[in-house]
Amino acid sequence: MGATIQHITVFLPEQVLTNEDLALQLPGWHPEDIYQKVGIRQRHITGEHETALDMAQKVCEKLFESYDRQQVDFILLCTQSPDHFLPTSACLLQKRLGLSTSVGALDFALGCSGYVYGLATAKGLLAGGLASTVLLVTAETLSKHIHPRDKANRSLAGDAATASIITLSDDNHIGEFVLGTEGNDRDMIVPNGACRHPYEMNPAEYTDKNGNVRTDNHYFINGHEVFNFTMKKVPVLVKAVMAKNNLTMNTVDYFVFHQANKFIIDHLRKMSGIPSEKFYLNMENTGNTSSCTIPIALRDALDRHLIKKNDRVLLAGFGIGYSWAGTVITIS
Repeated sequence: MGATIQHITVFLPEQVLTNEDLALQLPGWHPEDIYQKVGIRQRHITGEHETALDMAQKVCEKLFESYDRQQVDFILLCTQSPDHFLPTSACLLQKRLGLSTSVGALDFALGCSGYVYGLATAKGLLAGGLASTVLLVTAETLSKHIHPRDKANRSLAGDAATASIITLSDDNHIGEFVLGTEGNDRDMIVPNGACRHPYEMNPAEYTDKNGNVRTDNHYFINGHEVFNFTMKKVPVLVKAVMAKNNLTMNTVDYFVFHQANKFIIDHLRKMSGIPSEKFYLNMENTGNTSSCTIPIALRDALDRHLIKKNDRVLLAGFGIGYSWAGTVITIS
């Protein structure tokens, strides 16, 4: 028995933050300059009281319009924006969705590699006989962690949620995985807010050489370090995934990477030797939504008929941790 992705559903918050909006809020930056730098024209942003769990519920209810929720026997929820330290958001999602109390449920906190790690975990649950239908949910509210005057990260980050159904299958449509980790605590993404460094009531503000403002309570990415990490690890990951799945550049039909930003993605494609016509790059209207970018990309590529039944698609996620993950799926 193998595993397959049966459904992918996407939810985007109603509120939209355009480059024109950012230019008005952060004078000195032209909308087209933002697009040329990061490849994004707009991003969806959660409302003041809208959380990752709220979006997770909405995307699952949308999925269940065409899928029987009673078939689900395990929930995997990937989020770095939980509603509470405890209880786990996956348990609260089980209650909100009215699923059976026999359903297993857990959260895992990974960023941009999270969807591929979720597929690996789902496949393991199915292979081990612990589940027959896994509901894999990604839900992120990055916008809530960013300082209002941090133009670099505000231009990148969007909020979103996705829901995928992974089930047992006669044919194995989810291939072999390559996973990797290089723990990094030199540049904390959000330094404060947990047990090591509690949230500060009046944190000091920092302004970098480009005029971006943040505090230790806010989301921060060292762009130079992240760029070096991705250039070092991702081309090697692509080769390893193809080798482990007995494929070559010619026998992979399409490539879907985590949508970090246009600059990084363009460099990775060229370094990996991937033809542009086989490569997904479309973050114009959603931005960097962390663990949601790959399923959003898959849904969009399917809807636009860029990928079709029996196509082999290489997925590569990479980012916070540092963490990276890749696999090949066959479209069923």
